[in-house]
Amino acid sequence: MNSTTLAHVWGTGPLLAIAAVAVLLLLLLIIQFRIHAFLALTMVSLATGLVAGIPPAKIVPVLTEAFGQTLGGVALLIGFGAMLGRLLEVSGGAQSLADALIRRFGEKRAPFALGFASLLFGFPIFFDAGLVVMLPIVFTVARRLGGGLLLYGIPVAAAFSAMHVFVPPHPGPVAASELLGADVGLLILLGILVAIPAWLISGPLFGSIVGKRIVLPVPDILSGGKQVEPDPNPPKPSTVIGILLLPLAIIFVNTGLDFARAQGWVDANATWYQVGRAFGATPIALLIAVLAASYVLGVRRGRTAKTVEGILDSALGPICAITLITGAGGMFGGILRASGIGDALATTLDGLGMPIFVAAFVIAAALRVAQGSATVALITAAGLVQPAVAAAGYSEVQLCATVLALASGSVVLSHVNDSGFWLVGRFFEMDVKTTFKTWTVLETLIGLIGFALAGLLFVLF
Repeated sequence: MNSTTLAHVWGTGPLLAIAAVAVLLLLLLIIQFRIHAFLALTMVSLATGLVAGIPPAKIVPVLTEAFGQTLGGVALLIGFGAMLGRLLEVSGGAQSLADALIRRFGEKRAPFALGFASLLFGFPIFFDAGLVVMLPIVFTVARRLGGGLLLYGIPVAAAFSAMHVFVPPHPGPVAASELLGADVGLLILLGILVAIPAWLISGPLFGSIVGKRIVLPVPDILSGGKQVEPDPNPPKPSTVIGILLLPLAIIFVNTGLDFARAQGWVDANATWYQVGRAFGATPIALLIAVLAASYVLGVRRGRTAKTVEGILDSALGPICAITLITGAGGMFGGILRASGIGDALATTLDGLGMPIFVAAFVIAAALRVAQGSATVALITAAGLVQPAVAAAGYSEVQLCATVLALASGSVVLSHVNDSGFWLVGRFFEMDVKTTFKTWTVLETLIGLIGFALAGLLFVLF
């Protein structure tokens, strides 16, 4: 069943009021009454669907569809990423690479080094997958150097987020560029020019500030519980880097194939293309990395197959709550989309007559706040402003700047209807208040800085 086909029974004003009350109720349940986030998200999603006018017979299908779509995107990534992290931890590989980074860049520049590496990794790999792959290294460096998790985690999270929202071949900017007729090659260049300053401010700079004010302990979430004794003979840093680069290389080939398809360079119906895309999908790439790590960091180093199995199994229990809460966050966003809140709000804003460039940012931001998904907000807003952009006669740079304005709006004010809010909050073991103070501020900084830089490009060129 496609939830987007549901009829909407309320106007924009009542729908916005319903959404606002739903968010406030959710925060009250979690913060004040200490209801588990998974239960609170499920209850509020159900109540919101009923009040918003979704037919009772369709509410559960809408909930399960949105829950399943979110889990389909993140559950395998979280599971395989946790397994990979546990292997890196037990083998001493994470410690080995962390020591090498500290020797190379020094303790003071460690947060910048981790973030810059994530910026490079973030070119081909999606936000959630990249974050899960890098977390074992982040946690190990944070334990080694001290100072709290946020000092090292914020630059990494900001790097993956900035690359995901601004730079092709990620799906949001690619789809928006196709809708508006922007040149993808030029968009890559301008997207990088916008992403790097946005990352510098929202990552290393903001991380250094908030990391001093909020000192979080390093979680054991990817370690299968309590810390283990380090392996007296850890793998070389180059071996660890090779394992980390393996899924990134596979994903890079996959995204390159998709980019070639979008440009018309390859036949999407060709068998070799379809096979390449299937084996290059992010979950398959991480599966291959886990299998390779099981051999290289496990069997080849003298561990039995049974021991390796036990290591992998110990990684899954601690991340169960993260997976379910992330799925429930996507479910809450899905019920808001099905209720028509985003559509009604976007249609109203589209008719206000503000400048197209500003309208692009405002509509994308409103959609982001209303329904949670940055990619949905970006693509939907691009479709709404497309006729006006086509009639405006923009230059190539102005077209790309408009795409970047849409992307900037789509990333601001991440909150409880965004699955990424729960993913980062739970991996960093932050409560809801702390997640607002860190992750929500980080995302908003990326959006505001991106919009300012895109506006500069739009005016100058």
